Amino acid sequence: MSDESPKLHKVLAQSGLGSRLEMERLISEGRITVNDELAHVGQRVQFGDRIKVNGRALPVRIQAMPVRVLAYHKPVGEIVSRDDPQNRPTVFRKLPRLYQGKWQAVGRLDLNTEGLLLFTSSGELANKLMHPRFGLEREYAVRVLGALSNIEKEKLLSGVNLEDGMAKFGSLEDGGGEGANCWYRVTIQEGRNREVRRMFEAVGHAVSRLIRIRYGKMVLPRGLKRGDWMELDAHDIDQLTRSAGAFHLGAAKPSIQPRRPPVKASKTAASPSSKDALIGADSLARQRRVQKTSAARAKSRSRKG
Repeated sequence: MSDESPKLHKVLAQSGLGSRLEMERLISEGRITVNDELAHVGQRVQFGDRIKVNGRALPVRIQAMPVRVLAYHKPVGEIVSRDDPQNRPTVFRKLPRLYQGKWQAVGRLDLNTEGLLLFTSSGELANKLMHPRFGLEREYAVRVLGALSNIEKEKLLSGVNLEDGMAKFGSLEDGGGEGANCWYRVTIQEGRNREVRRMFEAVGHAVSRLIRIRYGKMVLPRGLKRGDWMELDAHDIDQLTRSAGAFHLGAAKPSIQPRRPPVKASKTAASPSSKDALIGADSLARQRRVQKTSAARAKSRSRKG
């Protein structure tokens, strides 16, 4: 639990039971429990904890921290882990500091895969976005060696047998390409290890490049360069939490804005226009416009002053 979480005796005192010193005495006498376990002096509590005094539930208000979400454009060569015996670069080293809790990655991308990776401060939101029963679609741009035949496409859509069970794409579309390199856009509703690569390998095609361009309703923001992140604003977080069925989660106001100006997106990372209510495609450009407008207004006010 974070050092930013409030201490139990302070929460109890604020509820009107007595002074902080008196609350510490109640705790030391074993008359307070948190989540059905005896509390200890100096203990911190967080939103959702069940506090009882002398066996009776005490209704207290511990404010839930607003949800924060980052969209990160993971480059090839970084791992989605905090600890690595091989000391390889990790995606977590570039993220902004979180003063309460820790950033949780929504799913994973393997070392040689790039693209959209979401991080959130909310364990509940991360769970909803990852849980299989919600079946959130992942979309990838895939470059393979050699064009797929109609039979191979049908196999990938109807199901191929992998060592950990059957797997199939929800959709498969041609994405162009030159020479022996062919691009495809595929969707899948699972997150098994190297699943997209293994499926193409199962029909005889090696994947030379793999980019995740969408996770559920969230698409890779246009202009977000490899290795860069942007923080979703309240509008985007509201849409994201609604799409995951987490209507009650609130958004924090982003304290740090994107670090680089938008640039023209690559063809392979273009957002699918046929999908309904997608999030994030123009978020970076929108936030830049807001920044520019705010700066212009501030400059105008300073001149008038």
